[in-house]
Amino acid sequence: MKNIEYLFEKFLWNSRLIVLTAVLASLAASLALFYMTSVDVFYLIQHVTHYGDASLTTDARETLRAETVAHVVAAVDGYLLATVMLIFALGLYELFISKIDAAAGDHASSRVLFIRNLDDLKDRLAKVVLMILVVTFFERSVRMDFTGPLDLLYFAIGIMLVSLALYFAHKGSGTHLPESRTESH
Repeated sequence: MKNIEYLFEKFLWNSRLIVLTAVLASLAASLALFYMTSVDVFYLIQHVTHYGDASLTTDARETLRAETVAHVVAAVDGYLLATVMLIFALGLYELFISKIDAAAGDHASSRVLFIRNLDDLKDRLAKVVLMILVVTFFERSVRMDFTGPLDLLYFAIGIMLVSLALYFAHKGSGTHLPESRTESH
C-alpha cells in the first residue's frame, strides 16, 4: 500500500509539469507580439520620414501626426501585452516548476519578475493590464471627435476614472523585496 501511495504522490507531483505547456505557449505568444510590434514600429518609422516632405499640405501633415501618435500608442500597447505574456510565462514557471537560478544571482533583475505566489502574479498582471487599458483609452481619445459638450463631459469622466484606477493600483501596491533579492552595497 505504501508503494502505491508513493507512486501516486510522485505522479501527482510530476503532473505540475503540464504547466510547461502554458509557459511555452505564453513565451511563444510574447515573442510573436514583440516581433509583430517591432515590425509595426519599423514601418511606422519609415512612414514618418515623409513628415518633413515640403509637398505635404498642413492638413496632410496634421493627419500624419495624428496617425503617428495613434500608431505609437498602439505600439506601446503591443509591447505591454507582450510583457504581460512574458511575466505570465516566468511567473507560472517559478510558481509551479522551479525558481529561475539565473534571476536569483542577478542583483539587477527587476522586481516585476519576482513572483512569490499566485496572488503576486495576479497583482503584477493586473497592473500591466491596467496600463494596457490606460494606453488603449489614450489611443481612442486621440481619434475621438467631440460633437458636443456632453462628449467632452464623458471624456473628462473617463479621464477621472482612469486616474482613480491608477491611484488605487499604486496605493494598493506594497512592493517589498525579500533579503535574498535585494542589492547589497
